Amino acid sequence: MRIVSENKRKALQNLMNDQGIISALAIDQRGALKKMMGEKGTQAAMEEFKELVSEILTPYASSILLDPEYGLPAAKKRDANAGLLIAYEKTGYDATKPGRFPDLLPIWSARRIKEEGADAVKFLLYYDIDEPAEINDQKHAFVERIGSECAAEDIPFFLELVSYDSKIEDVKIKEYAKVKPHKVNDMMVEFSKPKYNVDVLKVEVPVNMDYVEGYGTEAVYTKEEAQQYFKKQSESTDLPFIFLSAGVSAEMFQETLRFANEAGSDFNGVLCGRATWKDGVQVYANEGVEKAREWLQTQGKANIDALNKVIQASASSCFEKIK
Repeated sequence: MRIVSENKRKALQNLMNDQGIISALAIDQRGALKKMMGEKGTQAAMEEFKELVSEILTPYASSILLDPEYGLPAAKKRDANAGLLIAYEKTGYDATKPGRFPDLLPIWSARRIKEEGADAVKFLLYYDIDEPAEINDQKHAFVERIGSECAAEDIPFFLELVSYDSKIEDVKIKEYAKVKPHKVNDMMVEFSKPKYNVDVLKVEVPVNMDYVEGYGTEAVYTKEEAQQYFKKQSESTDLPFIFLSAGVSAEMFQETLRFANEAGSDFNGVLCGRATWKDGVQVYANEGVEKAREWLQTQGKANIDALNKVIQASASSCFEKIK
């Protein structure tokens, strides 16, 4: 059980539902969203689509994650009961050298994010537990600095961890599926250490469900093995942790959460992005604002309603882990 300050506790409550579960909507995508929009991906269009998502879907979410580059107008459109997380990192990573090193947005800080009305700071880190110490030590120090900054501002720190293997280019292939449980679960052990001042981990599920027996065309794990990896993930941290959707379909993400629950995972909710609103991007780009609004009010809402039902039935309260 982690002890948090009164200010952090109140901020975390703003991000949860009444049961202490985080059912958050993520639309802090920048590079990925611009790519999805193609030639329509202008500053104005990116801002407008985020505003639509925020306005229409936050009445059904406990909170929303946005970025400061395109998302601040959307923050003002969110439902009065929805909390706010703001991303601190630049989109992507440094591809000019090994290590997938991150960087922070240069005119932002934890203080400025807090002054913008955010309840929490979110930072995304790409991490390969097996890379050399000269790479990972730099990442450890980077996260320590952000954690110290958030502690000084007394604002919750959400650390999003995305695994990779420096020797395997495609994380969707069978070879990566074999090592993914180790990559995901062991990095959670590392960043649960108190020195990082992390309050909530946002993480991948520990397996690729396309390679679980009975779920995909080729099995890397039996159902029992996959369940054990989910159980081990829960045992890898004493922090609240929530799942990211990693761009999978709404149906697959919901099925994955059910599987996690059956495996005994004590995950504490989701920060779900593309699985909820992805198909609405092309509607917006090809057919305009009103058709996109219509899609979000119908299919987008249906996606988030279905996800909320699964979360309510399967996630655990954050208050089992913090006080």
